[in-house]
Amino acid sequence: MRKTAAEIETVAEMRACIDAVDAELMALLAERWSYTERAAELKHREGLAAAAPSRVAAVLGNVSDRADAAGLPGAMVAGMWKIMIDEIIAREERVLGKEGTDG
Repeated sequence: MRKTAAEIETVAEMRACIDAVDAELMALLAERWSYTERAAELKHREGLAAAAPSRVAAVLGNVSDRADAAGLPGAMVAGMWKIMIDEIIAREERVLGKEGTDG
């Protein structure tokens, strides 16, 4: 089990804990990415556009609220998600184009 931040005694120990958390985050981001890889096919089938402004707003609002509740700066987390979402939309638009509805 990983130590809590208050239990860490050295910078080396702190860095090791951060590296371990980073590895876990990468695994979760890879899982999230795998779901979005299927999105273009599903959106095409349902007549949805790659870019769905209402969905983007909902996701950004949710992550901002969850970040705030967890004691993180919501605007920073939403900004990180916006970068990820923009990349996903660009990838989907290369497959789907820009037609479809905002779903």
